[in-house]
Amino acid sequence: MTRVLIKGLGLIGSSLALAVKQADSTAVIIGQDIDDASLSYACQQGIIDEISQDFTTSAEQADVIILAGPVSVITADLNLLATCSLQPHVIVTDVGSTKQTILEAARPLQQSGITFVGGHPMAGSHKSGVTAGRADLFENAFYFLVPGLASPTAVSQLQDLLRATRVKWLTVTPKQHDRIVGQLSHLPHVVAAALVNQTKVALDDSPLGLRLAAGGFKSITRIASSDPTIWTAILTGNAELITSQLQDYIDELIHIQHAISVQDQVTINQFFTTAKVTRDHLGPDQLGSLPNFFDLFLNVPDQVGALADVTQRLAAANLSLVNIHILEIREEIDGVLQLTFGDAAAQEQAATLLQTAGYQIVRRN
Repeated sequence: MTRVLIKGLGLIGSSLALAVKQADSTAVIIGQDIDDASLSYACQQGIIDEISQDFTTSAEQADVIILAGPVSVITADLNLLATCSLQPHVIVTDVGSTKQTILEAARPLQQSGITFVGGHPMAGSHKSGVTAGRADLFENAFYFLVPGLASPTAVSQLQDLLRATRVKWLTVTPKQHDRIVGQLSHLPHVVAAALVNQTKVALDDSPLGLRLAAGGFKSITRIASSDPTIWTAILTGNAELITSQLQDYIDELIHIQHAISVQDQVTINQFFTTAKVTRDHLGPDQLGSLPNFFDLFLNVPDQVGALADVTQRLAAANLSLVNIHILEIREEIDGVLQLTFGDAAAQEQAATLLQTAGYQIVRRN
């Protein structure tokens, strides 16, 4: 019987609790949260088995400890755990969005012989809180693992405990994690929010204003609706890196601003050309597939029902898709459809099925 303590029963914590239960029905889930209502709900709904009355006491009895609060809370929890008499075999992990700060905070714990494995599931929802938790939240999402000093055996044990999440594991260093997530997630959130705020001021005296916002504007600013409290914690927890990346972005804006002001058409054209080439080369078609994903590219005719025919055939064969993407479709020209599967067997079965139905497989990754 494995005793799993989860501190923080928001969307991520409650979803992990459900996934652990799904993988091992004998596991005992102990929950702790600052919100008594969340604890009561989690207990009533069977998300957790016990409510922790004292974090230190529960931690000293646990086989696995999952820290699922904000980064600032996780670092405080790690400092506290370093003073506790934990089980020698315990595995401590977290779900924080920045890893250098957390791994540094975990150092005293690791130096005392306790196993810590940094973690960050790249999944979420527009809903939040314990009531939004679900076991399949993470399915086919990337889950970063930052082992630090942890042994491969401990990492495998953690992966086995969380096997019902059906995630795609990616092992990285703390620096790799923060640099990637900072550039591809944290910086875009700042940019999107800044654009929305600037647009609100710019169009404040317009009768139509933001009511006309659609298309490209709504697409580029979608992530500006994210939870302000969460993003305040994320940015302050990764401040040095984000500040540097933000300055690089500001420099790029100043560069194009100057080119526009002096009517430098060559620089302006190069600015957009570079961006177009880079953007057009994103994705597995140009950069190669990500690990643990299996892509199939096929031609689909430009006719009504072609896409539905493909998906219906896959559904009838009980083949589950991770993702589907139309790479190119124009009138009178066949489109290229990218189908992504979770394993090689499903990819191969789908290829055979679709080829038999007359579809041309362009290639597979």
